[in-house]
Amino acid sequence: MAARAIWKGELKLGSTKLPVKLYSAVEDRSVRFHILDRSRTRVKQHMVEPESGKEVPNAEIRKGYEIEPGKFVLLDESDLKTLVPEPSRDIEVSEFLPLEVIPQQFYERPYYLGPDGDQANYFALAEALENQKREGIARWVMRNKMYTGALAGKDGYLTLSTLRNASEVIAADELPEPAGRAPSKKELDLAKHLVSLLEGEFNPAEYKDDYRERVMEFIAKKAKGRAPRLTAVKTKRKTTELDSVLAKSIAALKKGKRAA
Repeated sequence: MAARAIWKGELKLGSTKLPVKLYSAVEDRSVRFHILDRSRTRVKQHMVEPESGKEVPNAEIRKGYEIEPGKFVLLDESDLKTLVPEPSRDIEVSEFLPLEVIPQQFYERPYYLGPDGDQANYFALAEALENQKREGIARWVMRNKMYTGALAGKDGYLTLSTLRNASEVIAADELPEPAGRAPSKKELDLAKHLVSLLEGEFNPAEYKDDYRERVMEFIAKKAKGRAPRLTAVKTKRKTTELDSVLAKSIAALKKGKRAA
């Protein structure tokens, strides 16, 4: 099925504008269930007071931000409307950076930018970014929200990934410092050897959602009147000795390669 554009705008680089269409680069394939009663009729959720259980009408529901325990600042729709950024169709690029300068934890959701008219300049920009290994910092407003993203070239097309705000990202130096002894030379050598034995290429077809596949298979069989018996997924017991784990892994890999 052909991809469908979810938004249209103009990519702005200085005085140059390129009309573009935005496409989602990922698809949520989570298994979703409906909530039913005993008669298999869909049920609705209602807002209730936790102590009395009394239902609260929609007209009485308010949004509030808790500034301290039990103390809220109330906001209504008119307050929130004044805070929404002004609508715009411009995706404005402010600067270009070398690839891999932006830490991975900043990247959030990927999109494709497709051409919406000026194809020659569009594909020229995509090729230039890909060949020069650079990406641009872009800002735009979509659906009443301001976004910051990274513009890059990939496989001849432009990509646009939303970036998280700095306040949402946890830096590595905020993690607990390593405790205990440093790895021994033997452990380091074994680790390097293990990495070299596991060298390979990325094949997307090898990475599947096993849980989703098991659930959908179970649902398909149950829909036909059968309830197959599923075995639990077992996890292997972990060991604490790093050199023992690595040595066993290397031995197993060597054995597998000899058998192949």
